[in-house]
Amino acid sequence: MSDTRIRVSEIFGPTIQGEGALIGQPTVFVRTGGCDFRCSWCDSMHAVDNDYRDTWAPMTAQAVMEDVAQLSGGKPILVTLSGGNPAIQPLAELIRLGQRQGYYFAMETQGSVVKDWFEALDMLVLSPKPPSSGMETNWGLVAECVEAGQGTQTVLKIVVFNEADFAYARDAAARFPQLPVYLQPGNHTPPPADDSAVVDQAGLDARMRWLVDRVTEEKWYDARVLPQLHVSLWGNKRGV
Repeated sequence: MSDTRIRVSEIFGPTIQGEGALIGQPTVFVRTGGCDFRCSWCDSMHAVDNDYRDTWAPMTAQAVMEDVAQLSGGKPILVTLSGGNPAIQPLAELIRLGQRQGYYFAMETQGSVVKDWFEALDMLVLSPKPPSSGMETNWGLVAECVEAGQGTQTVLKIVVFNEADFAYARDAAARFPQLPVYLQPGNHTPPPADDSAVVDQAGLDARMRWLVDRVTEEKWYDARVLPQLHVSLWGNKRGV
């Protein structure tokens, strides 16, 4: 085993994956620290902002897997790699080690950093950030991520707050017609610094209905519209 360290913000579970292609599936989360983006509606600033750097633990792949195994009771489970942007972390050894023990791995990234170990994942979720995030998308890099993940199941997941985001999602799907597309209504009440912010569930439900209406109006029948299940169940609480 190498002594390469992964910056880890938190490891928690088992819980369920709350969004996207694996929604509802039992999982343990490994949330890494650090991100190359600063989205306006980020819901995990504790894993993004350098102000929280002293809370991120430098861990070896072996140490991470020991924590995961303890949480799962030693029984293999889906491991969700999230962040921040987990693609900036050295995760190849962790994936190999966990898979040898029967675990399987899904990772979500915005597609701004390309790694050759993407193909080792069991699922790669590419979630480019729409205009409401305040970030710019480098579609060339996203395409390189798709290419790097040729050996795994790759999907698109796009957060939608408004009409501009919806148009962005349509464009993303047209650029990568081979990828399944998951649409998610944006949460407009993310926690500013902790998990105390009250979720506007009625507002989220209204945005979900609007998004369903837009998809059906456009006859975009191969898109899948899903909520953030964990937000409906637990609000903005961390570690669930």
